[in-house]
Parts: sequence; structure tokens; C-alpha cells
Amino acid sequence: MNTIWSLPKIDIQNLTSVQEARPAALLAGRRSWAAVSPLLDLPLVVQAEPERVAPDYLDGLAAALPPQVKVVYGVGGGMVADCAKYIAYRRGISAVIIPTALSVDGFFTPIVAARMDDSVHYVETGPAERIIIDWDVIRAAPPHFRGAAIVELLTIVTGILDWKYAAENKKNTPDTRFIPWAAGLMAGIAQQAFKIAKGVGQGDVEALRNLLDLICMEVQLTNQMGHTRPQEGSEQYFAYAVEPRAGKGSPVAYADMVGPGILIAAALHNQDITPIRETLMSAGIRINQLRLQDISDTLKTLPQYVRKHDLPFSILNNFEPTAERIDEVIRKAGLDSGGASA
Repeated sequence: MNTIWSLPKIDIQNLTSVQEARPAALLAGRRSWAAVSPLLDLPLVVQAEPERVAPDYLDGLAAALPPQVKVVYGVGGGMVADCAKYIAYRRGISAVIIPTALSVDGFFTPIVAARMDDSVHYVETGPAERIIIDWDVIRAAPPHFRGAAIVELLTIVTGILDWKYAAENKKNTPDTRFIPWAAGLMAGIAQQAFKIAKGVGQGDVEALRNLLDLICMEVQLTNQMGHTRPQEGSEQYFAYAVEPRAGKGSPVAYADMVGPGILIAAALHNQDITPIRETLMSAGIRINQLRLQDISDTLKTLPQYVRKHDLPFSILNNFEPTAERIDEVIRKAGLDSGGASA
């Protein structure tokens, strides 16, 4: 990115006190809207439940937006937030995001994670105009969603390892060169995530506020650097690759794909997975939602996948996916028994 974006304005308030005079479009999932509709009074012109974050699909929604709409509200999780940011960007109007859980860092970023060609491609939209946080709404979310954005902080552990690994192999670009001080700041954010995980899992407001602060610090630092290398590596590449397989059964939350991805990436880097695993579980992240066969099949094609999609260099570029090596990684990651579904 050539622009150093700022964070959106963040208001912490009860939704009953929200005042909006502009004609609004609402994007919300059915359950999310059912949870907040009694609290929120908006001058709605149109309402929709988005299905996916795909540019061609969202371009159609943007084109069909009534001309009198001046603001797009996104109420719910990460997909809805990305859809709201993208449509507002395409129409040149404002986006306001109301999370019903602190489930992703994408609420606060200036980019949208669009799904194209079985991978994730970032579209620079600029940040939302405003984020509204109502702690009563956040606390009422299911425990495995409520603070799931903690995975975005724990990915720093393996993201930095991949970033440094790329530097050692002289594979970073000039724009993504390894910067020790930035890696140190990011590592400090991850360290704090380990400390607050139990409180996040329990729905403690102080811990959730700390999570919000740490997410904002992580996003602002990546905004400053213009890339996500300190926070995104092989753990998220795994999540991108397994998503189409996981989506063929019951829907799997993004955090429930990234969590196992962190354990796999840590195993590939010969790290002790025990503290990471315990932290994920104490924060409410489910690490047993992926089928073991899907994990194995994804690992078989993962090196080919990262090369096909030209993803930033990571340890996966040198991973040899033999049957023995795949079994070893799954075992080291603790996903062979109790860490994956049958």
C-alpha cells in the first residue's frame, strides 16, 4: 500500500444511543440482526444478507444500491464487515461497522479479504468511517466467536517466524524486508495475547477491552508498514487452502481454521505447540472443527498452492509433503487425536 491508513473512529457505547440521520443500507446476518435489531434504530432504505466476499458479487450489490443511500451499516462478523467496506468504497460513501463479536481484525483494517480463484486477495478500500462497540452485545456472543480475533494476534508467533525465514532465504521483497524493531513490537503484542486469553474466553470485559487495544495496535503497525508479513504466514495460507474443503460440510468459522493452521505452522518451525494450544483453547478457539482427512489433503497440495497463488515466501515453499512428513506434522501439531474431527 502507498497510503498509511489510520484506524477508524471507534465509539464504545450502548447501541440504544446510536443516532443516524443519513439514509442507510444494512448488511447483516439473520442471527446478528436478531440480536441487535431491538437496540438499533436506523433510517433504513434497503437491507440484505450478504453471501460471500467476492468482487463480482459485491459489485452487483453496489450497483443495485438505491441512490439515496449515504451510509452502509455492517452488523455482524468479518464477512459482513468486508462486504460493507467494499460496497461503500465502490459507491464512494461511508461504512459503519457494528461487530457482534470481536471475531476478526478486519473490522479495523483498510483492506477487504476477497475470495477469488480459491484464495484470498486483498482489496484496498480504506477503513470504515466508524466502529461501534457495545460490550453487552459482544459479551452475549457465543464463547467460540466472542474473542476469536485473538487468533489474529497469535498468528504473529508464526508470522514472524516465516518473515524471518524468508529473510534468511533472501526471499523478501524490498517493500517487505525484515525489520527487527517491527518484529519486536509485534512479538510484544503476541506476548500480551497469551496473558489475556483466559479472560477473553470467560467473556471478561477488561480482557476483551485489552483484546480490542491489542488488535488496534497490530492493525496500526501493519498499516504503518504497508504489509501484513509480521502477522500473516503459513498458518493463514493453510486456512485459505483448507477453506473450500471445510466449506463442503458444516460451515467452519475462520478462527477455527486459523487455529489449527497456527499449530501446523509452529510444528513446521519446530516450536513447542503446548503453550499455543493451551492459549487457543482457553480463549474459546475450537481446534477440532476440521476433518483430519481435510487437513491431510490440504497439506499434500499446500506447497503447490502457495506457489500457484504467489503467496509471500514461507516455510511452506520448502515443505516436502510426503505421507510420512504430513503424518509427522499433524502429530506434532496435536491434530491427530482430539485436535481434529474424524
